[in-house]
Amino acid sequence: MTKTIKIFDTTLRDGEQSPGCSMNLEEKLQVAAQLETLGVDIIEAGFAIASPGDFEAVSEVARQCKKATVASLARAAQADIERAWEAVQHAVAPRIHTFIATSPLHMRVKLNKSPEEVLEAIDRTVRMARNLCPDVEWSAEDATRSEPDFLARAIEVAIAAGARTINLPDTVGYGTPETYGAMFRDMINRVPNADLAVFSTHCHNDLGLAVANTLAAVMAGAGQVESTINGIGERAGNAAVEEIAMALRVRQDVMPYATNIVANEITRSSRLISGITGFQVQPNKAIVGANAFAHESGIHQDGMIKDSSTYEIMTPESVGLTHSNLVMGKHSGRAAFRQKLEELGYTLGDNAFQDAFGRFKQLADAKKAVYDEDIIALVDDEVLRGHDAIQVKEVEVYCGSNGPQRAILTLEVDGEEKTVTSRGNGPVDALFNAIRLIVPHDSSVLERYEVHAVTGGTDAQAEVSVLLSENGRTTRGRGAHQDTMVASVRAYVNALNKMMVKRGRAPVDAKVG
Repeated sequence: MTKTIKIFDTTLRDGEQSPGCSMNLEEKLQVAAQLETLGVDIIEAGFAIASPGDFEAVSEVARQCKKATVASLARAAQADIERAWEAVQHAVAPRIHTFIATSPLHMRVKLNKSPEEVLEAIDRTVRMARNLCPDVEWSAEDATRSEPDFLARAIEVAIAAGARTINLPDTVGYGTPETYGAMFRDMINRVPNADLAVFSTHCHNDLGLAVANTLAAVMAGAGQVESTINGIGERAGNAAVEEIAMALRVRQDVMPYATNIVANEITRSSRLISGITGFQVQPNKAIVGANAFAHESGIHQDGMIKDSSTYEIMTPESVGLTHSNLVMGKHSGRAAFRQKLEELGYTLGDNAFQDAFGRFKQLADAKKAVYDEDIIALVDDEVLRGHDAIQVKEVEVYCGSNGPQRAILTLEVDGEEKTVTSRGNGPVDALFNAIRLIVPHDSSVLERYEVHAVTGGTDAQAEVSVLLSENGRTTRGRGAHQDTMVASVRAYVNALNKMMVKRGRAPVDAKVG
């Protein structure tokens, strides 16, 4: 029988640790729902003890999920483990994921513990977690730089204490396929009680080897892989769920393993994460990049015309990219629009559908043809800002070669409309100055402002991403509109709303002295 590899998705935990990648509660619940639809086996919902917000998010994800195991990360400490259990206990299938470093460098510098003290901590905390939760995973942080003899002892202790998943992470992206696979093979063979546990991978991409290392470990006996949508994560990111799942699906000849991933949900999942985080997927990204199924070379195009398998080892449809003859425009009706939304993976309630259809008609009046990407941007933009305390109502800009430029902006703040006029060094600066007049936030700094066209042509929608920082906290906002200035305001306001949530107070009280 084909061995099924469990997919442990850590987008909501490790992925969210990317600078500027924070998600609010509503966004995390939306992501968790999509991850279940995608078919991941385990969702690491967060680090429960990190903050009240993280605890709430883990708790709500645990309550929401109907099929997936829900895990919370916990250090090797009683308070962490108890808080993790408190957060996940309501899940259909709860898991506590506890960890401690095992490399000489980490034990000496970070933990200030001897190897024997670390072994004692593993035994004590894994037993503590197991007494609370029937499913315990233990991770050897910095496993790839650990001494093999000590790592084997640590694994044996963790399994004896009750851990049934053993994760050997490449915490700093140091491994290579040969060395990482060999580590798994060695540990599975030499640890006496290894047959009682599932071994798991967790690879970072510092050398661009995360997916290759993960697959090498699977071929060496690992039964679970930890990864993120689009490969997001700290530093250079993590192994990407979509790349692992499709590699195992396409190369059954050399890797006879299966996953429970629903492949045609991959594109939808990728776009959701990209939209929520504002992290654009690079065009040449495997599986989900804009160019992943594009062919410009004449030789390639000729081959594709004759037989697509000449240059494509998988079909666009297999990962959820739709190719439809249904052309959307200003004459398209509700039925056609609803069908298109279903093709793109959206299921909207009546009110949300009517709102989306109205905005689609406005867009269709401004564009000759409305592409899938336009509709995705339109719907995702509404999802991102639909319940924000600050809403964009009206944007008016006066600009030209003779500055300063002037903007008139109306925002609704907690149900009250406020209008100001502001000037700036360019139209974007004028608009952002206007936002600051309506909602003062002097301690926030605009770190990044990016614009790209959703589709080609001069009538393309603009998608804008901004990064705000304040006292060590960062939030990323996104906005889309056929007018770049409107998209810019939406993106800034989206980021500002997230910043207000992080501050824990309403926007009307946001003025900083």
